[in-house]
Amino acid sequence: MPDKDKKRFSVSTTAIISGALGVIALAVSVIIMANSNIEPTTVLYWALGIYIFTLALIAAISLVRKRMKTGDFTEIKGSIFGTLSLDFIQKLYMPVLICDDKGKIVWYNTALSANFKTKGVLYGKYLDSICNATVERIMSGGEEKVEVSFISAGEVVEDDTPVFVAKGYQTASRGKTYYITIFENITEEKKLEKRLEDEDTLIAYAMIDNLDELMQYVQELYSTAASDVGAILRRHMEKIGGVVRDYGHNKFMCVFAKEHLAELTRERFSMLDDIREIHVGDTTLPVTISMGIAVISGTLYEKERATQAALDMALQRGGDQVVIKSLEGYEYYGGKTKTVQKRTKVRARVIANELLMLLSSAENVLIMGHKFPDFDAFASCIAILRLARFCGVEALIITDKSTKAIAPCFKRIENMPEYENVFIDKTEAQDMIRSGTLAVVVDVNNVDFCEAPDVVNTVRDVVIIDHHRKTAEFTMKPKIVYIEPSASSVSELLSEFLEQVLLPGTLPKVEADFLLAGMLLDTKMFTRNTGVRTFSSAMYLRGEGANPSDAQAFFKMEIEDFLSEASFESNVVIYKSVMAIALNEDDENPSAVRINAAHAADRLLNVEGVMAAFALCRIGDTVHISARSQSTINVQLILEKMGGGGHFDSAAVQMKSSTVASALTSLRAAIDEYLAENA
Repeated sequence: MPDKDKKRFSVSTTAIISGALGVIALAVSVIIMANSNIEPTTVLYWALGIYIFTLALIAAISLVRKRMKTGDFTEIKGSIFGTLSLDFIQKLYMPVLICDDKGKIVWYNTALSANFKTKGVLYGKYLDSICNATVERIMSGGEEKVEVSFISAGEVVEDDTPVFVAKGYQTASRGKTYYITIFENITEEKKLEKRLEDEDTLIAYAMIDNLDELMQYVQELYSTAASDVGAILRRHMEKIGGVVRDYGHNKFMCVFAKEHLAELTRERFSMLDDIREIHVGDTTLPVTISMGIAVISGTLYEKERATQAALDMALQRGGDQVVIKSLEGYEYYGGKTKTVQKRTKVRARVIANELLMLLSSAENVLIMGHKFPDFDAFASCIAILRLARFCGVEALIITDKSTKAIAPCFKRIENMPEYENVFIDKTEAQDMIRSGTLAVVVDVNNVDFCEAPDVVNTVRDVVIIDHHRKTAEFTMKPKIVYIEPSASSVSELLSEFLEQVLLPGTLPKVEADFLLAGMLLDTKMFTRNTGVRTFSSAMYLRGEGANPSDAQAFFKMEIEDFLSEASFESNVVIYKSVMAIALNEDDENPSAVRINAAHAADRLLNVEGVMAAFALCRIGDTVHISARSQSTINVQLILEKMGGGGHFDSAAVQMKSSTVASALTSLRAAIDEYLAENA
């Protein structure tokens, strides 16, 4: 029957029914009046009421039919699938809905309402209004199912919303495109996955940082300190159902379920604070530990290697901290104490011998420091050059000769033949790479900040020697990694190498002066970060002809540098009562202003009440921040939050494509976060 005839039939039928109902109501009224004493008016009211009620019922039925038509239910039922299919899908336990090409819902089964426990109609609503997925996202999954979570649709009875995966199918009817979406409940699978993940076993390696140093003071209490550390670890592990096993005189292995890691991180590994309270005998040095934890998937071998890498990272960052290695990177907890300088040179001798073997077997050597080199980086490159020549191998130094900070060094050796054709830039270095090239990187452990990152990433053999705390994982596997945060400078470390390798009196005086200048720079004229080995290295250099007056002459500044440094001190604010922040937005002399920023931060520490100082300067589109502290605030942890690094009391960061104002805002946020974590 045509749609027009259906419409006419519907109207005529309604009219006939209405008329018949009116006649029936009137007839009933007459019968009642004839057989009772009821007033005629009352009977007529009853008849009128019956008539109106009947008309309202007919109107309600028509409204429902119209509502169903707005959801295209009639078309869906008659065109997309037959009555049998409709009944089947309607009774299917899996939620199903149909929407048009714009995501508007035109039909859904009872399982969808039952699973989402909603009160309210979904017809006419859009798919992305009830779940966190659009039609495009579901259909783009192809054969893969898309995980979705549902938003409250109507009045939600329960808060526990199940988890589903959705699969979409495209269909068409009368020139219109429709999408049938079937949802599968995976709530139980997700719960099982979560339970399996929580019950995954984690292994943590812990190592006492400075037990060997403490032995030199009170050797008879050696085992007592290790026993106390073990007792504290066991107490903390027992709280979370874990176990602790010793595997060496100062090493421990902790085993616990992954679900308890969040509790440990929330407490910021309070075991570090408890262990720090241990003092052996009458010494003031606290006992500290380093711990490495790996949260990764893979084989037991891969997990063990990752755990060891996390422990190595903790040790190379100075100890007294926990490092967690995951697929996203590293997390650091602790680091509240300054690294205790090691008194023994055993490791230095071992590393020196390994370095000599690599130098001797290399075809040629390319040496470099960090970008914008200072006296310590330059002197360290010269020291490696001397060791390479001792081994009889060709060596070149990659550096930017235009850097103003090391201009006095080049002026000192400009007329010395043995340093001619030794210095090259990073472009020339590419032509010097051979199959047996050895790259030696000094005074920096982040390859991105070295003078020629492309060279380091190209050569096969790499050596890294540094005294800054490690901040990032290596992209390659170096042959030697010698990172000693307790050392004052790399000049100190390499002076020890030279003392063990060269015959007395064979180190040229100018090189001894360079190394002494490098130590003077990083120790602030032997007033900070000094230890027994620092003065031992200085004594060796003095014996090789180094003159403190000649070394100190490198530090003389020009008048414009003096004025640039003064501009920092004229723009200082005090933050959080103990933090001094200085600003300088003059970038006319980028090389000089960067060095002056470090000097300004050092000078601000002389102000009464200042525990840490930060100097900000703009170099092109990059903002450089130098930080210094009085060994009570770990500026390295503060600047690490901004992508930088360094030492406990000396750190820096470079923020590219930034302004001084935005960098200042980020610095204040990092300081606030650090103070909150260490309150």
